[in-house]
Amino acid sequence: MPIPTTDEMVLPVLQHIADGEEYRRLDIINMIKERFSLTEDERRNLSDDGTMERPLKRRGLIERPRTGYYRITSSGLELLNQASGAESQSPEESIEENYQKIREGLAAELLRQIKNNTYVFFEELVIDLLVAMGYGGSREDAQTVGRSRDGGIDGIINEDRLGLDAIYVQAKRWDEGNVGEPDVARFAGALARKGANKGVFITTSDFTRDAKAYDAAGFKIILIDGKQLTEYMIDHDIGVSTTKTYEIKRVDSDYFAENTE
Repeated sequence: MPIPTTDEMVLPVLQHIADGEEYRRLDIINMIKERFSLTEDERRNLSDDGTMERPLKRRGLIERPRTGYYRITSSGLELLNQASGAESQSPEESIEENYQKIREGLAAELLRQIKNNTYVFFEELVIDLLVAMGYGGSREDAQTVGRSRDGGIDGIINEDRLGLDAIYVQAKRWDEGNVGEPDVARFAGALARKGANKGVFITTSDFTRDAKAYDAAGFKIILIDGKQLTEYMIDHDIGVSTTKTYEIKRVDSDYFAENTE
């Protein structure tokens, strides 16, 4: 078989010298020969051109304490430990870990897209999301009113067709800074003027500790920060689309069970 690439050799070499002792270069090359079933000519080429050690030295994974000998470095041990942890994962655990990484990247991109759009777009997005989450019967039961400067209210969702019960929404698209207690208090005041007691305050940033602890007596105000916002968007398919779906199946033990009747 052809001489392995550097990436293919990294882990076998690090595993071979993992104890921190000094190892002869020729012994390491012979190990690679056996591991990858190299011919004698391929082994000599590997020995002559430095393919094995140069990239590992450049990445700081091995060091040469003396001529013809190599030893693993702390960086090499760290990489080896990381690889060992990944190898110990089950396929399902590996899929879950990578799924979470994809989801985190998607959430960050959603937040960037929101901040690049207008506040009017953000108000519409917030209403779309809350309707998708089950508030109000349909999109027709919800409206944005931020452009009318309706006393700190950016959206209204009627929970019944007659509008006897409504949820009021405030949406703040902020690039920086956190929503503070005064902002939440002003929203509570806007609810009071409407004779309402339920509201949702959504921001692309975060809420200060005081804002989260604010006691709006008589009002039920839900605070949703940028992280929660993007999680809800992903969960309820707002601003996202599915590109691939994987089904994980297992053996149906009932199918193979002996018939004991």
